[in-house]
Amino acid sequence: MKNLQKYTPHFLALLGFVIISLIYFYPVLQGKKIYQSDIVQYTGMAKEQNDYRKETNQEPYWTNGAFGGMPTYQLGANYPHNYVKKIDGFLRFLPRPADYLFLYFLGFYILLLVLKVDYLKAFFGALAFGFSTYLIIILGVGHNAKAHAIAYMPLIISGVLLVFQKRFLIGGMVTMLAVALEIQANHPQMTYYLLFLLLFIALYYGYEAFKNKDFKNYARAIGIFIGAGILALGVNATNLLATAEYSKFSTRSNSELTYNADGSKKESSNALSYDYITEYSYGIAESLNLLSPRLFGGSNAEGLDENSEMFQFVVAQGVPEAEAKEIVKQMPTYWGDQPIVAAPAYIGAVVFFLAIVGLFLERRKLKYVFLAGAIFSLLLSWGKNFAPLTDFFINYVPLYNKFRAVSSIQVILELCMPVLAVLGLYNFFKTDTENKTKTLYKSGIITGGILGLLFIFKSQFSFSGGSDGYYMQAYGQPFIDALKADRETMFMTDLGRSFLWIALVFGIMFAYIKNIFTEKVAVILVGLIMVFDLFLVDKTYVNKEDFVSAREVDMPFIPSEADLNILNDTTHFRVFDVDGNMNSARASYFHKSVGGYHAAKPRRMQQLFDYQIAKNNMKVLNMLNTKYVLQQGEDGQPRAMYNVAANGNAWFVKNIKIVNTADEEMKALDSLQSKTEAVLHENFAKNIKNKQFRLDSLANIRLINYKPNYLKYVSENTNDGLAVFSEIYYPKGWTAKIDGKETEILNANYVLRALEIPKGEHIIEFSFEPQVVKTGSLVSLISSLLMLLLILGGIYGTYFKKK
Repeated sequence: MKNLQKYTPHFLALLGFVIISLIYFYPVLQGKKIYQSDIVQYTGMAKEQNDYRKETNQEPYWTNGAFGGMPTYQLGANYPHNYVKKIDGFLRFLPRPADYLFLYFLGFYILLLVLKVDYLKAFFGALAFGFSTYLIIILGVGHNAKAHAIAYMPLIISGVLLVFQKRFLIGGMVTMLAVALEIQANHPQMTYYLLFLLLFIALYYGYEAFKNKDFKNYARAIGIFIGAGILALGVNATNLLATAEYSKFSTRSNSELTYNADGSKKESSNALSYDYITEYSYGIAESLNLLSPRLFGGSNAEGLDENSEMFQFVVAQGVPEAEAKEIVKQMPTYWGDQPIVAAPAYIGAVVFFLAIVGLFLERRKLKYVFLAGAIFSLLLSWGKNFAPLTDFFINYVPLYNKFRAVSSIQVILELCMPVLAVLGLYNFFKTDTENKTKTLYKSGIITGGILGLLFIFKSQFSFSGGSDGYYMQAYGQPFIDALKADRETMFMTDLGRSFLWIALVFGIMFAYIKNIFTEKVAVILVGLIMVFDLFLVDKTYVNKEDFVSAREVDMPFIPSEADLNILNDTTHFRVFDVDGNMNSARASYFHKSVGGYHAAKPRRMQQLFDYQIAKNNMKVLNMLNTKYVLQQGEDGQPRAMYNVAANGNAWFVKNIKIVNTADEEMKALDSLQSKTEAVLHENFAKNIKNKQFRLDSLANIRLINYKPNYLKYVSENTNDGLAVFSEIYYPKGWTAKIDGKETEILNANYVLRALEIPKGEHIIEFSFEPQVVKTGSLVSLISSLLMLLLILGGIYGTYFKKK
C-alpha cells in the first residue's frame, strides 16, 4: 500500500500529460489530422513504396517515384528485427501529433525527477518544456523526426546523470534504451547537437572526479556509456549502415565536380556551401525573442486584426472589410535576420525569470553545465552573425558542416533554460527567507531591467525587414509604413506582456514569503502562469485551423486533368514537373518523377538538374525517359506535354565517349546524342571489349515486368551491343543477370545504368537486394538479444535480488 501511495503522484502526472496532450490537439479526438507541409511532401515521395508494401506485404527498399530512383532508407523503410521501433511505437500510443507532445512531457519529467525535483514542480516544468514555442511549431510544419529526436534528449541526459550519481545499473539501462530510441528517431542533426551538451556534462564530472581523485568510478561510468552506446548503435544497425551507405551518394557528401553550374570554379568540395549552411542564422538582437515573443514581428505569415494599421491600409484601398480581415491574417511582419520564420523561438518570460532565480539559488555546480549549454547553443545559432565561432566549427569540428539551419541548435538552449527555471523554483522554497527575498529582487531587477532597456531604446530599432524591398515595389511605401507601424506595436505589446507575466510571478513568490500563500498554492499559481504564457503564444501558430479531415492528410494531392491523362498511359516512364523542379513531391504522388522533395537528395540527380535540366537540355530529359512534361498553361492549370523524343526504357548505342573525370562526364552531356552515344568514365570503359558497335535497326529491348525493386527485359540483337537503361545507377544493392548469369552494371551518362549484352535473344533482370539490410538486421538481432538480457539482469539485480 505504501509503495502504491509513493508512485501515485507519478501516475497522476502521466495521466495529466496524456489529457493535456489530447486537449491541446483536441481535433485528433474528432478523427482529424494535422496538416503538416513536410509530411505532405513525404507522402508524395513514399507513395510507390507504401503502395507496394500494402499490396505485397514486402519492403522494396527502392522507389522509382522520385529523383528517377533512390533507396527508401530515408523514406520510412521497415527493417527486420527493428525491435526498438516497437518500443518507440508503444510509447507513442497517442494520435499524432499528441504523441510527440506527450513524449516531450514524459522525458523532461523524468529528467527533473533525476535532478531531485519533487513531482509537482517537475510536472509544471515538463509542461513548460513541452510548450516551448519552437517545439510546438515544428509539429505544426511537419518536422516530426526532429521533434521525435528532441523528445528523447531529456531521457538520455537522465540516464547519464544517474550513472554519474553512481546509480550504475539503472543509469546504464536508461542510457542504453534512451540512446537506442534517440537514434531510432532518425534525425542525426539533433542527436549531433545533443552530443555537445553531453560532452559538457562529461567534462564537469571528469573535473569532479579529478578533484576528488575518484578515477575508478569515473572510468566505470565511461565504460558503461561505451557499452550502452555500442548496444544502442547495434539495435539500430540496419538504419545506420543503410544511411551511411546512402549518404555517400547524397547531396550531403562532397561533390566530385570542380566547377559550378555557371562554369565558375568551385572554391570548396564540401557538399553544403557556407551560405547554405548558415542561411538560417539567428540574429543577435533577435535572441531577445527568448524573453518576449514578437519583438521581431513573429512570423512571415503573422495574423493581424482589424485594429492593425495594415487593416486600415487595406480598407483604404477600397477592399471590403470582410475581405480585408482575411487578407491581414497572413502578413510578413517578421523583420529578423532569417529568410523564413514560422514562429518566434520563445521559451517563456516566466521560464527566463525563474532560470535567473535558479542561477542564484541552485547550489549544485551542475547548473553551470546547463548554463554553458544554453550560452554555447545561442552563440552557435547566430551562424554567420558570429562568424569566428561558426567558421571554426565548420572548418575544424567533425561533421558540423554536414548540417544546415544552424539556428536549430537552439534546441539545446530550449532544454537547458527550463531545467534552470525549475531548479530555481525548487530551490526558492528550500532556502531561507532572507535569501529568498534578495534573490527575488535581484532576478526581478535583471529581467525587468532588460525589458526596460528595450523600451527605452526602442527608437534604435529600424523595424525594417530584409524582404521589405520586394513589398515596396509591389505595394508601395504606404504598405511598408503600415507594416512597420504594426511591427512596432507588436514590439511594445509583447514587452508589456512579458513584464506583466513576470510581475505576476514576482508577486506570487513575494506573497509566499509574506505567508499569504502556502508553498503548494504558490507552486501551482506560478506553474499555471508559466504554462499559460507559452500556451497562448503556441495557439497563435498551431491551433485547430491546422487540422483537416484524415482523408486530406492521407490523400493530400488531387489529380489534375493532366495527371489523369498521364495515368491512362500504363507503360513505364517518367514525368518532369517544371513548376515543382526538384523541390516538390506532388508529381511523385501520381507518377514516376524526375524531381522530388528531400533534405538529402541523390547527389548526381541534383547535379544533373543544376547543370543540365535547368538549362533546358532536352536530350538529358530524353535519356531519363521523360515521356511527359507537366507545365502550367495560360489558364493556370497544369498541362501534360507529350515528349515524343523520349528514349524509352532501354536502347542500344553505337559509340562510347570515354572520359577521365566527373567534370568531363558532365560536360559531355552538353552535346551528347544520347540515342546513339554513351558517356562512360574510364573506370567502367576499360572492361568493355568494344568501343564501337554495329547498330541493327531491328535491335530492341523491351521491359516486360516492373516492380520498384525488380525489372525484367527481353533483348533482341543480331550483334553484340552496349545497352543503356533509363534507370538510375546505384552501385550498392542492384545486381544484373543476363539469362540467369550475373554481369557487371556500368555507370553511363553520369546517372544511368548500362550493360554489355551479347547478340541474340536474352532475358535481362535487375534486382535490388541490398546487402546492408541483411548485415544490419543480423547485427540488430544480436544486439537486441543482448540488450534484453541486460535489462532482465538489471531488473533482477535491482528488485528480485534485493527482495
